[in-house]
Amino acid sequence: MQAEELLGSVGMASLTVRPLDTGVAQGINDLPVLAANSALNVIESACSAAIAEFLGTGETSFTIGAAIQMRGAVSIGGEVRALVKATEYGENILTFECEIHQDQRTIAVAQVQRRLVDRVSFMARSAAENLPRANAAS
Repeated sequence: MQAEELLGSVGMASLTVRPLDTGVAQGINDLPVLAANSALNVIESACSAAIAEFLGTGETSFTIGAAIQMRGAVSIGGEVRALVKATEYGENILTFECEIHQDQRTIAVAQVQRRLVDRVSFMARSAAENLPRANAAS
């Protein structure tokens, strides 16, 4: 994969707000509206969609940082759409500028950073890092 391919790529995802997507269900607050972490989930889906066609066999990405600002509320049953665009790339980290809309209304804006990795190498390192803890717990 080439960095030039990734820059400017766009992705979309949508979500119909369910009871489990709200702050009440997640124990965050007492508001039955879309919770920020559920908003981030739909944004992450859009980020994955934006680069899926550019990833080679065995390549994947995962979120290493995110900053989200909620600008509106969406009740249960409301549908939101996330739109993301890859804007920066360096040191295997891809940055996305993100928005969530309900119809014409902006619900949230965010910036997300995702690290690009080889899946097998990443999982092997992760397993090796957790091995001492697993043995110590026995």
